[in-house]
Amino acid sequence: MSELAQAVADIIHDNPGTMPGQIADLLGVSEFEVVASLPDGMGTVWPREQLDSLMADLPEWGPMTTIVSVAGSIFEFKGGFPKGKPGHGYYNLVTKGEGLHGHLKLDAVAQVALVSKPFMGSDSHSIQMFDADGAIIFKIYLGRDKKRVLLADQVQRFAALKQQVVTAA
Repeated sequence: MSELAQAVADIIHDNPGTMPGQIADLLGVSEFEVVASLPDGMGTVWPREQLDSLMADLPEWGPMTTIVSVAGSIFEFKGGFPKGKPGHGYYNLVTKGEGLHGHLKLDAVAQVALVSKPFMGSDSHSIQMFDADGAIIFKIYLGRDKKRVLLADQVQRFAALKQQVVTAA
């Protein structure tokens, strides 16, 4: 185990609710370095070259929470991830009416990680996109039902993504 992985494991052991961004600040490393060093299968690096197929599949998953952090502010959208199409250097989210829409600069995504880390005492799974410096661009958290239970179909899809990485290794 690397020194970083041990330091990350120690922090999580002492305070399981510590978020990767907080750990990165404590250790003076990037958030991606922390996620890639999470213990016990909490962090799985997804092959960047498969990002297009992942983006095409996400609209089939159902309602999730997409989070964008900018300059200390956090923006959340709860709902289905829209279909998109490339154009003018962006992955353009196609939304009719209300819902998440915008333009993702997928060329800026250098790393993708699948993160399974408890948050506020509940299981949590997310797909996280990082830039070349290891900073988070955005995160997509699996959805929950009205009782705050993770959606089983999404958990299965997420586990299958993680298994693809394990099988390929």
